[in-house]
Amino acid sequence: MRLEAVALHAVLLAGLAFPAAALPAAPGKIAGAYVPGEVLVQYKAGAAARSRTASLAAAGHALLATLDGRGLVRARVAPGQTVAQAITAYASDPAVEWAQPNFVYHVTAVPDDPGYPYLWGWKNTGQTVTAVATQPPGSPVPYATDNPGAAGADMGLEQAWDLITDCSGVVVAVIDSGVNYTHVDLAGNMWNGGAAFPNHGYNFVSGAASSDPMDRNGHGTHVAGTIGAVGNNAAGTVGVCWKASIMAVRVMDASGSGTTAAIVQGVNWAVDHGAKVLNMSLGGPGLDPAYSASITYAQGHDVVVVVAAGNEGSDNDATPSYPCNFTQPNLVCVAALDQAYQLATFSNWGASSVDVGAPGTNVVSTWPGDSIGDTLDAGWSGSTTTAAGGWGYFALSGGGSALVDPGAGFLTASYADGTDDRAWKSFDLSGATGAVLRFYATLDVASGDYFRVAWRTAAGDPFGAGTVVVNETGVNNFPTLVAATPLDISACAGTTTCTIGFQLATDASVNGKGVGVVDFSIGTVRPNAASYNTENGTSMATPAVAGLAAMVRAFNPGFTFADTVGAIKGGGRLAAALAGKTTTGMAVDAMGSLAFINPPTGLAATVH
Repeated sequence: MRLEAVALHAVLLAGLAFPAAALPAAPGKIAGAYVPGEVLVQYKAGAAARSRTASLAAAGHALLATLDGRGLVRARVAPGQTVAQAITAYASDPAVEWAQPNFVYHVTAVPDDPGYPYLWGWKNTGQTVTAVATQPPGSPVPYATDNPGAAGADMGLEQAWDLITDCSGVVVAVIDSGVNYTHVDLAGNMWNGGAAFPNHGYNFVSGAASSDPMDRNGHGTHVAGTIGAVGNNAAGTVGVCWKASIMAVRVMDASGSGTTAAIVQGVNWAVDHGAKVLNMSLGGPGLDPAYSASITYAQGHDVVVVVAAGNEGSDNDATPSYPCNFTQPNLVCVAALDQAYQLATFSNWGASSVDVGAPGTNVVSTWPGDSIGDTLDAGWSGSTTTAAGGWGYFALSGGGSALVDPGAGFLTASYADGTDDRAWKSFDLSGATGAVLRFYATLDVASGDYFRVAWRTAAGDPFGAGTVVVNETGVNNFPTLVAATPLDISACAGTTTCTIGFQLATDASVNGKGVGVVDFSIGTVRPNAASYNTENGTSMATPAVAGLAAMVRAFNPGFTFADTVGAIKGGGRLAAALAGKTTTGMAVDAMGSLAFINPPTGLAATVH
C-alpha cells in the first residue's frame, strides 16, 4: 500500500537524518500531523542501553517501544511538555543522534485534482456527468443514456494506483491531431525529445513535416489527457497514469482528417524514437496494406498498438473498420461503454475483431484552449445589393438564434435573385497561437448560387480582401443542420480583429430556400491552456486502454507486447453487454491487468 504523509519535511522524503535542533522549538510550529505526546528518538551507535535509559529518565520520558536494533525508540513526553519542547531538549543530549515527532500518514490512492469526481470511468459512484465549465460552445450535450450510471462500473484504478501511478518509463505515442504540449495538465508529462525534438514529437500533416505537433483540432489533446493528465497536482483532471511520457505525433489536420502517408510516417517515426505503446483513435473503411505494414513494423519492435472500434454502431465483422480489423497480435481494438457498462449506442462491436470495452461516454479531459462563441442575434455588420433580402437573425423554437438569409421569410420564402448578401463580425483572438472555426449550417443553394465563408485579420468585409475557405453551390440539406468541416484559421490567431464573414451570392435563375448558421464558435489554441471538454466515442475509450498498457509495462518492465496484450485482455472483468460482441467479453480492469499472470506454456503433467 502506498502511503503519503499529510506534510513531510524534505529531509524525511530524502530518507536523511537531521539534527533535533533543526526542528522548531516553539510549541505548535511543527509542520504536519503527528501523534501528540510522543517522540521518536534515535540514539547514537555507541550509546548503550543504560545510557538510553538514563537519557529518557533525565528527560522525564517513558519508553513505549524499542523500534529496531539500531537505537530507535518511541517515548512518551513528560506531563505538560509539548512535542516541540521535547525535541529541542534532546538536541543537547550527547547520546542522541536526532529526535522527531511520530508523524501520521494516510493511505492515498485518490488524487486531489478537482475534476476527478467527473471521471466516472476511474471511480464510478453513480454520479451524473454534466457539461464542464470550459466546454466549447456548440459541444454536444452530455450522453444521456445511463447518466447517472451504476456505482462500481469502472476500471478499478484506485486499487491499481496503490501499486503504481508513474508510467513515465514507457513512452506512449498519441498518433492523432497533435497535442497542446503546453497545457497545464500535460506539460509535465510530455516526452523528452531533447534538442532535436523540443516540442515533444513531430508533425506529418500535409507533407509539411516539422518538429511542431501542436494540436489544431482538440481530439489529440483530449486523448492525451485520458492517458496521462498530471495527477495529484490540484488542477484539472487526472489520467490513467499520474506521471507519463506522452509523445505527440500529428497525422490529422484541423478537420480531424489524415492520409495513409501521414499515418504510416507517424507510426514508423514513433516506433523508431522509442514509443512502446501507440494510441490510434482513428479509423476508416478501407483495407490499407501500407497502414497494415506499419502495424507489423511496430510488432517487430515490441510495440503495443491500441485502436478504436469506430462509432457507426455497427458490426465490424460484417463491415470492417480499420485499423481495428487488422489482425496483428500486438493490436488491441476497443469498444465504448457507458456509465452502466452497457455498450454505447454509437459503438461498433465485433465478436472476432473487437477485443475489449472501456469507458467512452461523457469523458472529461484536456482541451487545447478556450472557445469563443457567438449568440448570432446581434453585432453582425452586413451589406446587400438588392433592396429586399439579406442576412438577418432568426429565433429558434428551442431557444437561441441563427444567422439566416433570407433574413425575412426564412423557412417560408426563397432568397432574392441576383444578389450579393454579406455579413461579418470581428473577434478578439489575442494571445491565441491557433484557431479553428466551427459552425452548423442548413443549406438550400441552387446550382450557380454560392454560399461562401471568408476570414481576414483586419476589421471590415472579408470578401475580396480576405481568404475564402468555403465555396459551395448546388447544395441542399434543408432544413437539416449539418456540422461544417472545422476550418483552420490559425493565421488569424493573435489578432484583436479576426473577422469572419458569410456570403450568399446568387444569379437570376432558380432560387433555393437559403442558408441558416447556428452554433458558431472559434476554438483557440493557447499556451498554458487550462481548458477541458466532455467527449463521447470509441476514440475516448481507446486512450483509457493505452494508458493501461503503459501502466502494465511500467509495472512489469520485462513485459513484451504479447505479455501486455495478454494482461489487458485476460485481466479484465466479464461484462454482459460485451458477450458475443468482442473477442474476450471483457471490460478492462486496471488491477486485474496488473495482477494477471500469463498461463505457462509447453508444460506436461505426468501421473505417477
